[in-house]
Amino acid sequence: MATKDEVLAALKAVIDPEVGVNIVDLGLVYGVAIDGGAVKVNMTMTTAACPVTEYMKTQARGAVLGTLPEISDVQVDMVWDPPWKPTMMSEAAKRKLGVG
Repeated sequence: MATKDEVLAALKAVIDPEVGVNIVDLGLVYGVAIDGGAVKVNMTMTTAACPVTEYMKTQARGAVLGTLPEISDVQVDMVWDPPWKPTMMSEAAKRKLGVG
């Protein structure tokens, strides 16, 4: 069975095309739940009007399915509460983007 850490590692392959940082380090992944071969990912975008929302959902789903053969289904849900803010980024992301 896949672990949360393995799912998060797979999601680090998903790079936000607008800023060049992965979605985990950007703080866009709010939660991962695993139930056997199914994974549910709750994530957000930096703004609700982000033009790449569907692209990012597709990339997240593909990253998990393509990396973890024991996973057969991935559901990616967009959530907007709490709203994303720059303080949610990892220290590495903040350094790369000059935030903080």
